[in-house]
Amino acid sequence: MPALETPLSVLDLSSVGRGGTSADALDGTTRLAIAADRLGYHRFWVAEHHNMPIVASTSPPVLMAHLAAHTQRIRIGSGGVMLPNHPPLVVAEQIAMLEALYPSRIDLGIGRAPGTDPVTAAALRRSADALDAREFPQQLLDLMALLGDVREGARLHQRFRATPVATSYPPIFLLGSSGYSAQLAGMLGLPFVQAHHFDMGGTDESVRLYRMRFQPSQAWKEPHVIVSANVTVAETEAEAQRRSLPGRLVRFWLRTGRPIWLPTVEEAEAHPDLEAALAMPTESIVGDPDQVVAALAALAERTGADELMLAGTSADYDQKISELELIAEAAELTT
Repeated sequence: MPALETPLSVLDLSSVGRGGTSADALDGTTRLAIAADRLGYHRFWVAEHHNMPIVASTSPPVLMAHLAAHTQRIRIGSGGVMLPNHPPLVVAEQIAMLEALYPSRIDLGIGRAPGTDPVTAAALRRSADALDAREFPQQLLDLMALLGDVREGARLHQRFRATPVATSYPPIFLLGSSGYSAQLAGMLGLPFVQAHHFDMGGTDESVRLYRMRFQPSQAWKEPHVIVSANVTVAETEAEAQRRSLPGRLVRFWLRTGRPIWLPTVEEAEAHPDLEAALAMPTESIVGDPDQVVAALAALAERTGADELMLAGTSADYDQKISELELIAEAAELTT
């Protein structure tokens, strides 16, 4: 099999397994980032989720600082910072400090969703009145300007500085799973990251809208697309299918409003909801290493993705590291 030409990256949520702790999850994320760095993956991003029992990644900038200190080469980023939860100046200060500490290794992925339920979002924003996302474009323009990308309509940069003497600025990526974010990214000339791993469909249309709306910017002359994907790999297809069962159950529970927890493979195999979860359509990639690399290549060709980002639900970080190793070998990644 020929080498996969599309760069591969990793998205991790610091998953908390049954009986595990936040410390276990964050240690697992750290070990996974070190492995991704060693194996030749391009980026390692962490998410922002709040008040979720299976996700320990609540503060991307804090975790990014830790991961950057424990890695050497790989780019460290947010997938993403949920901008409506935070004042743009605060985000800019945090990211500018990370860029000063680890120049040319920091990515800022920005999302519009709250990363949580409405009640928690209101607590984060200190008011239920702040749940309206109509201010997001203005917030994004202000954040971009504070990080060196000044556009018409930005305001905060006229009075405030994210850091006193910046020598470099991180790239900003707009994340989304809908046409809204895709079109906004295109209009602003930003890279677009399609959350294909949400497994909700619409990827092809979002990417099409992004390219159709793309306007060249100072930083990006051409459109740049990253597509994420849920991936489970093992030495055999049968074992990969088995390992994918906990994630299938979690996605089923998320869509049906059930309480969320992360079962072991054995618990998933015996769970009464498994039949319904398996009946739900999915675009997850599951198989042996050659099958997975072939499916990733097909996804890149179908979407025209410039990069692919691998995501997964498992809290077994030894297994996750093994999966990265299998894919790196099959895809012939090089550091």
